[in-house]
Amino acid sequence: MDRATEHTTHTEPREHPVPTEAGEHQDSDRITPDGTALELLVHGVGGTTPERMLDDPRTVRITGDDTAAVFRRIDDADAEARPADYRGKPVPEAYVWCNLTSGNGSRALWLLLLPFMVVNLAHWMRPTTRNRRRTVRLYGLLVRLTGLTLTVLLVAAACEVALDLTAWQCAGARACAEEHTWLGFLSPAVSDDGWWSQPGRRLALAGLVPAALTGLLWYLSHRTWNEYESQRPMDRDDARPDGETTARVAPDVEDTARVALGRPGFWYGRRLVARLRAGHAAAGFLTVAAAVGTSAARHDRRAGGPAVLELLGWLLNAALVVLTVVVVWVVCRRGRSENRLDKELDEHLVRRLPAGSLALLVLAMVYAGWSRPDWTSAGRLPGDMTFGGITLVQGLLVIALGVVARTLYRSRPDPRTAMYGLAGPAVAMLACALGGVMSAGVAQRVADWLGGTDDALPGPPVLLTWQASVIPPLLLVVLGLLGWLARRTWVLRRAEMAAVEREYDVVKGRPHHRRPAEERPDEEAEGRPDEEAEGRPDEEAEERPNEEAEERPNEEHESQDAGRTRRIARTRAMAALTDRAPRIIGITSTVTLLLGAGALAGALATRETPAKAAHDSYDCVAGAAETAQTLGSWLIGVGFLLFVTWGRRAYKDASARRTIGILWDVGTFWPRAAHPFAPPCYAERAVPDLTWRMATWTRTTGGRLVLSGHSQGSVLAAAAAWQLTPSVRKRVALLTYGSPLERLYGRWFPAHFGPEPLASLHREVDCWRNLYRLTDPIGGPVHLTSRYGPQVDAEPFKDPLAYGRTGAHPLPAPILGHSDYQADPAFGDERQHLLARIGPELPGPRKS
Repeated sequence: MDRATEHTTHTEPREHPVPTEAGEHQDSDRITPDGTALELLVHGVGGTTPERMLDDPRTVRITGDDTAAVFRRIDDADAEARPADYRGKPVPEAYVWCNLTSGNGSRALWLLLLPFMVVNLAHWMRPTTRNRRRTVRLYGLLVRLTGLTLTVLLVAAACEVALDLTAWQCAGARACAEEHTWLGFLSPAVSDDGWWSQPGRRLALAGLVPAALTGLLWYLSHRTWNEYESQRPMDRDDARPDGETTARVAPDVEDTARVALGRPGFWYGRRLVARLRAGHAAAGFLTVAAAVGTSAARHDRRAGGPAVLELLGWLLNAALVVLTVVVVWVVCRRGRSENRLDKELDEHLVRRLPAGSLALLVLAMVYAGWSRPDWTSAGRLPGDMTFGGITLVQGLLVIALGVVARTLYRSRPDPRTAMYGLAGPAVAMLACALGGVMSAGVAQRVADWLGGTDDALPGPPVLLTWQASVIPPLLLVVLGLLGWLARRTWVLRRAEMAAVEREYDVVKGRPHHRRPAEERPDEEAEGRPDEEAEGRPDEEAEERPNEEAEERPNEEHESQDAGRTRRIARTRAMAALTDRAPRIIGITSTVTLLLGAGALAGALATRETPAKAAHDSYDCVAGAAETAQTLGSWLIGVGFLLFVTWGRRAYKDASARRTIGILWDVGTFWPRAAHPFAPPCYAERAVPDLTWRMATWTRTTGGRLVLSGHSQGSVLAAAAAWQLTPSVRKRVALLTYGSPLERLYGRWFPAHFGPEPLASLHREVDCWRNLYRLTDPIGGPVHLTSRYGPQVDAEPFKDPLAYGRTGAHPLPAPILGHSDYQADPAFGDERQHLLARIGPELPGPRKS
């Protein structure tokens, strides 16, 4: 069906003036049909250039900086002064925000923050509910506590490498210290019992490494906090048109506030991030202080030890407990305040809590460095079951989070919600697993590097070896899921082949086209008398071999056409696999939880590595355990090396950095509500940018505005539209294409992009049109009815535009998938229909 004909019902202008918030009509101030309109373009993942967005090599920055800015073509820079030149067409502007996620080389360091980013996503995946504030707060509290355990886990892994493997084990073994000469001054045997060779002083010096890591995380979080969270959104009073009072718009603002993304303080989490940063930094310093100080305190508690040192050890432990309780209280005490712009800061808490923890760390180092000539290091550093305690707490938190999430979902079930409301707990489990794998990988690689000597080192804690050993079984499960996806793709491809043939009118493997008259001489000769045909027997005989020869090329054409059909069908089937992600993540997270529980139980029960624990068992069990342990150690080592290599390449290569930026485009859209060390939320800069631009432009000109967003840009566009006041939002038309608003965000983040919030957006903007393709693995329909206006979803665009070679497409048309929506002529039709529908009948510029 021709789209231009199909959607003509949406192009009719409104017959009545638009009412204001007070219900009054403004006829005298209405702008003329020559008034200027604006089309604000927002790009998607991966980024682009303003020249490409505006299809012009000459562009100029209108407003913004090197990080994010609005551009126009040079010829359009003064468009508002020449409205007659833009009669019937909008002024295009491009908002470029890609540098927010793929800027300089330091962004490669964000790879280290991947577990923090994932657990932060779990916070926003809670199911939609109503009138369950306490349960919602409990959900957020559990996620924040899970994020706190990840910080402790990361710092504990650094302590394991620096304190246990290096300062305690390697420096205490003569052969290891001689092999690694830079450790010679820490070794009693190599340095002849030098000043630094005592175990306590070694631990105090090595404690500087995890302390520096904690300080680096605090610094990165503070720097990005100043750049992102400090970008204050527009106040509602500033966003209102001149002369509009608060009382007149209060009901609408209150109705909009029911949508979380429309609340004034949603994109301003400065206070919460500062509190969480102080709490997590303090937790990191306390973890180092515990690793350094408790070992010395345990030594001083032996029989016959100095009473003064024993007392100091007890006081140190008591101080650690008190500050730990304070840290947990700070993390649990306050969540996000979204209903208002919370401009306050808990300055005393933000400054004193990390400072107090750092002071305690210094005291712990001084205490551990006190002379203890009879103290020697042997075996592993005491307290190696710390990782077991962290793993147990994380498992209990994830289980409790699952119970709370299921309770929320059952209060208001939605079949489109991913994993029946359990997406948040599943993602939190994967974040914990990712943190465990990274910790075990670092420890295992360092142990292998240090242990290549004659003296066999005890190595990392037993639990880390068990956790590495469960990676091969987990990979088997993942391979099984990939096999299921492959079979599912094959089944979907077969089903799509018939649909493709019907859509492109393919007959016998070839697209059916009626040839022009000049190409059909035989058809025109059908009406001639038979006598003329009978008079050419020799000609017919000559033509028969040619007809037989033509059959062979036709067979080749049919083979090519069948391959074309398969490619289109396969692309559609692959795109549909996005909807299978909930099952994959659900099974993977469940298996991860069970394997992690098994690894913890095995480590606690045997206190030996899997190979040693199964040594006296059946041969098949012993062989499987040894294979899993060896293969797991190898896999985790290779994974760690690939991780480091990728980060190093991204640091130097801008194209690789853009690839990583795509990951951040999706993962860092949400504010840092669960973990302050997660990569910063770029939307806290982008959404206020868009809101300010739209509000100030409409207030200045009174003109119409089309907000056009592709891919992730459509999510930013929707979030910015929610932040506008109702009067401004009614002047905005929304055009989204390749949009994940419902397909990804609506399913995985139902509380913020579920059916009700999207229906509210549909009702409050002037009009909304959504475009998508069946070959797009990201974009899709939004599934909104026409209750509040014209149908949002257009018919799926054809992809490719032509099946075979045609006059319009003499070369094979590519399968575009998620990109180049503007290449489809139907895109221009839909855009023109949207511009025609919004019309010029809008309030005009207000006189000062």
